[in-house]
Amino acid sequence: MAFRNIVIESPCKLSYKGGYLVVRKEDDAAKIHLSEITTIVLQTNQVFISAYLLSELAKAKISLVSSDEKHNPIGQYLPLYGAHNTSKRIGEQLEWGEPIKKRVWQRVVRDKIAHQARLLNVRASELEGEMLARLVDEVRSGDTTNREAHAARIYFRALFGSNFSRDDDVPVNAALNYGYGILLSAVNREIVARGYLTQCGICHRSEFNQFNLSCDLMEPFRPIVDRLVFDNIDGDFTKDDKYLLVDMLNHRVPYRGGSYHVGSVIGLYVQDCLSALNKKLSVDEIEAFDVL
Repeated sequence: MAFRNIVIESPCKLSYKGGYLVVRKEDDAAKIHLSEITTIVLQTNQVFISAYLLSELAKAKISLVSSDEKHNPIGQYLPLYGAHNTSKRIGEQLEWGEPIKKRVWQRVVRDKIAHQARLLNVRASELEGEMLARLVDEVRSGDTTNREAHAARIYFRALFGSNFSRDDDVPVNAALNYGYGILLSAVNREIVARGYLTQCGICHRSEFNQFNLSCDLMEPFRPIVDRLVFDNIDGDFTKDDKYLLVDMLNHRVPYRGGSYHVGSVIGLYVQDCLSALNKKLSVDEIEAFDVL
């Protein structure tokens, strides 16, 4: 199973040879077998990539994430056809009814708030943690009473301070946005690999968002990013902090009675949600996981 998340930060040439990603610098070269790679993150714009490598990355369903001039994730390369029966999967997706979409969204929001509550209990404030825990049962089908937004207002101020705002231009928000970008790319990969469209969401439905479904299904995983930022960002958001956030997909969390890599849990959770949307699995049977 693929387990490596590769970060490229120096000028180089990337090519393919005999099943391997080949990274060439002026005086050095390294090879990594594609079967070991989950994601490649380009932290520099000074990278030349062969068309042959791009073709093989698509075949292997490896996510290639590019960064802007500030080294933040801005784009992603994914295969056009993630599964052999993509047309069938898209047809299923377009037939998802509103009732099942609302039920799955209810479950997603409940999982997200439960994880936020758990993180507050362990890292910040048990009082606010208990407040969020009580909100979980208040989430209705489709979250019609907007418990998600109410929980977020309590959560971020309890975790990062009473004056904290997600709109502030501060290192904590830069780190959160970077981590969420890496998380989004991982969820994109899992959705596309199963033959579905990232554009067609169950709650997020913006005509300007290419990743509506991914934004839906990534929600319960956000507290993993929040925990890493809370534990490690003190002052500037550094290059080492970015490495830490890219590596979060290799962290282990409790799941299904064992311990799994976050990247693997994302794939299993996404599959459960898609099965529920296709009415092949009860919403109540979607497996829960922990963020700590």
